[in-house]
Amino acid sequence: MTAEHGIVLITGCSSGIGLATAVAAARAGYTTVATLREPDRAGALLAAAGEAGVTLDVRRLDVTYPESVAACVDGVRRTYGRLDAVVNNAGISNFDPTLEMSGAAALRANLEVNFFGVVEVSRAALPLLRAGGGRLVTIGSVHGVVGQPFNEAYCAAKFAVEGFMESLAPVAEAHGVLVSIVVPGFVRGTTFGIFPDVNRRTVEAASGPYAPTFADYVASLGSQGWTSGAQSAQEVAEVVVRTLRADRPPFRVPTNDWAAGHLDHKLADRDGSTVQTLARSWLARPELP
Repeated sequence: MTAEHGIVLITGCSSGIGLATAVAAARAGYTTVATLREPDRAGALLAAAGEAGVTLDVRRLDVTYPESVAACVDGVRRTYGRLDAVVNNAGISNFDPTLEMSGAAALRANLEVNFFGVVEVSRAALPLLRAGGGRLVTIGSVHGVVGQPFNEAYCAAKFAVEGFMESLAPVAEAHGVLVSIVVPGFVRGTTFGIFPDVNRRTVEAASGPYAPTFADYVASLGSQGWTSGAQSAQEVAEVVVRTLRADRPPFRVPTNDWAAGHLDHKLADRDGSTVQTLARSWLARPELP
């Protein structure tokens, strides 16, 4: 895929990784369709694009509504006649004491956005990606591989995304679409994975008998070096763009050495190559064309 002529659709561009990726992709030469749930929140995105001297095609897309996803993807098709890449970035992060919360509202909300939203966007985009031999890149998390205490809902959703994409990748590849998961750790300037004081107090208060354990966990974060590997959204965005442009990106792409080392605690096959080679053999495609 030639960057200068690629059409990329990115979800969740109002802030953080999505905003930075939209600007970075446009600077790399992509025609960038930057989507967000509420277009009236595009001020920061447009300001960043203006500062970078790039133009974005800003559109509405709410990943929790299939009709919104379908309308956006169809609009891209009608405007450009093609779609070369998708970056599944839209997501939410909330720390809820799952063991104590009433019902499963937080768990369902996390799955709806972080998993089912990814599935819906991918399904809607795949016909266009197949037509042009495109790329499907999803923003994962180290917590999609290594569970984080008191973050059960988010981790469950990201684990689900890992399984879905790992299963989809060899099938999509057999039809010309390369699938990758970009795996960041903590990202500075966002609330993902960080415990702001108000949230810390709220979660501790809601944790019932687990409150002392939660307090111990938060107290240990600094000594574990969890935030020492934090990156800026821009640094993660640069990894995403490199993944989009790579001739043969691996299935799993950690964004820095900290994330890679964290994955090594769980994965012998860090970048997914061994599993993908095995899966290709099941499809009678042990070697790439």
